[in-house]
Order: sequence, then structure tokens, then C-alpha cells
Amino acid sequence: MLNKAKTLSGYKLADRDGETGKVQEFYFDDRHWAIRYLVADTAGSKLLMGRQVLISPYALVAVMKEEQRIAIDLTQQQIERSPSLSSDKPVSRQFEEACHEYYGWPNYWIGQYMWGAHPNLVRERDKWRDSVMDEKGWDPHLRSTKVVTGYHIQASDGEIGHVEDFIIDDENWAIRYLIVDTQNWWTGKKVLIAPQWIEGVSWSESKVFINQEG
Repeated sequence: MLNKAKTLSGYKLADRDGETGKVQEFYFDDRHWAIRYLVADTAGSKLLMGRQVLISPYALVAVMKEEQRIAIDLTQQQIERSPSLSSDKPVSRQFEEACHEYYGWPNYWIGQYMWGAHPNLVRERDKWRDSVMDEKGWDPHLRSTKVVTGYHIQASDGEIGHVEDFIIDDENWAIRYLIVDTQNWWTGKKVLIAPQWIEGVSWSESKVFINQEG
């Protein structure tokens, strides 16, 4: 099912023991354009004391739109003892490796597919496998949906608008489209841009470059 990132933000997170917190934002990579982590807002949790927690799609069971909840296959104790991430620093490869080792998640950055050794997200642990040892890994360059929202879209012949939201497929947790607000160019019009059209993202310029004309 397709969902907007802004719609999912604020959804409650239902773990095995109760509620962990709420969805704050997402981290994605700009190679496969897949959601790599959900960022949990744990401000209301006595156990987690408001610290930043990352949860991989490997642990996401289902999105329940009517209840505005996302079910996660983790216990509160697992989350409480997970590696701690500083909220003012980017997600490093070292942190990712520690986090995946702790939870037992496969390393998505090793392998030729969107999910490492698999073309699609595999949630069954007995089917998880990493790629062969001699296969090279790649640097994910994680991006925040909250940060990239507002970035200008640069087409081959000029700017056409800015990123308003992301459309996420909660089956494979791939970003299917960016919603672009073109109100400064075409009044009131919004368009969808597929990741296949995107050439790159510039942090310094706050721009998304696409290989299409405006």
C-alpha cells in the first residue's frame, strides 16, 4: 500500500509489549531510494527517556491506517538496550553495523539488490542471508525525509518546484514517488517524480537534480 511520509509521521509504534513512541521521520538512501530506518520519537517513554531510536523495515510488521499505528516485531527491552544514537550526528556506517549486529538484521548495503542479497524485503529470519563475503559493500548516503522536504527540484532547463512529500510503498519500503509542489511555476499544480528520473541530491545546494525538462 502507498502512503505519504507526512501521513505516517505521528503514527504510534506498537511493539510486542505496548507502545514505544511515535514515528518522527524516515532515513532513506539515494541509490536504491528505499527507506532504511524509521526514526521513533520516544519523548513519552519512561524507559527510553526520549532518546533517538532507529527501527529498520526488517522489524516493521504492518501499517494499520485506521488505527494510525505501525506494528513492530521488537520488545521494549530490545529497543531499550539497542545502540544509542546521538540526535545531533548523522547515522554512521559504524553505528549501522552495531545496530544490525545487535538486532540480527541483514546488511542491506552488501549485495546487488535493494535489500542486499534479496531484491525484495524479506521479513522471515530463517530466510535472511547476506551476500558472499567477497562482494563489495556500498555507502548508503542516508538522507532524512524531513530535511529533504523543501529541497528545490532542478530540471535540465531550470527549477520547477520543491519537494513536498514522499510516497512510500509499505510492502517493500521503497520510495515510489516524490511529490513536487510547483506553485511558483504552475499555480496550484503538484506533480509526481519517480526516483528513476533523479540524477542526484545536493546537500550544499538543497536541490534534487532530475534528468527531465520542466
